[in-house]
This record gives sequence, structure tokens and C-alpha cells, in this order.
Amino acid sequence: MEDITIRQGFHNMDFSVVTEMLSKSFWCPDIKIAEVIKGAENSALVIGVFTMDQKQIGYARVISDKTRFAYILDVYIDEDYRHQGIGQRLIQSILECEELQDVYQWQLITKDAHTFYRKFGFEPSKRIADILEIRKQRPIR
Repeated sequence: MEDITIRQGFHNMDFSVVTEMLSKSFWCPDIKIAEVIKGAENSALVIGVFTMDQKQIGYARVISDKTRFAYILDVYIDEDYRHQGIGQRLIQSILECEELQDVYQWQLITKDAHTFYRKFGFEPSKRIADILEIRKQRPIR
């Protein structure tokens, strides 16, 4: 899709739209704008996809030390714009971001998009037994 633009930066995002999109996702249903904004403020990269009439139709963010490690999350494309290559352009823009070029370990978690992410070189972790987590119930905000 040629008539979209990809913009980086916290101040370029429409967080009302981002919150609406993310609240429809299975990973953070009913998320509130304060949590979306706080997460974005504390991210190494915030990136969005916009139509020519400035409507935000996509979003993602990256948590990173900008040196060794980066974690991609909150990847979302509006349902009306899926399957048009927009998600691919968004992920490619993340991986080509100048500030993240030193990163050599990229991670993400996906429930249903393994084939999509394999196009970019992602593969199941060879160290899955080494990954530990604390998972608490998401607080009501």
C-alpha cells in the first residue's frame, strides 16, 4: 500500500486511536490511555502507520537498551487495513531504525503470527528453557 506513511516518535502518535486499537487486542483488552501513554513514554521506539488523511491505522513499540537487546510489542494494524503489506512495512521500519542498528538480540512474543515474523528472520527461541518470568495479574487502571 503506497498511500501510507510511517512515523516515529511519541509526539507523532494519536494515543486515543492507539488505545482504541490495543483495547481490542487479546493481549491487553480494555487497556486505558494512561497505561498506553506511560508504556510509550518508557519505550526506546514508538512507531505508527498513518493514511494520507492522517488517520492512524497501525502502531508498535520497542523496549531496548539500544545496544544489545530489543523487544518488539504492541504491534497492531487496524482490521480494515490488514493483509495489504502494511504490517510488513512497519516491522521492516523497526528493524531498520537507525537508533537500533547496534542491537543483535531481538525478541517478541506472538500467539498467532509466527509465519509472519519468520519473514524477518525471527525463529523460535533455542533457549526457551532459559527464559523465566514473573507474571502478575494486570492491575485495573
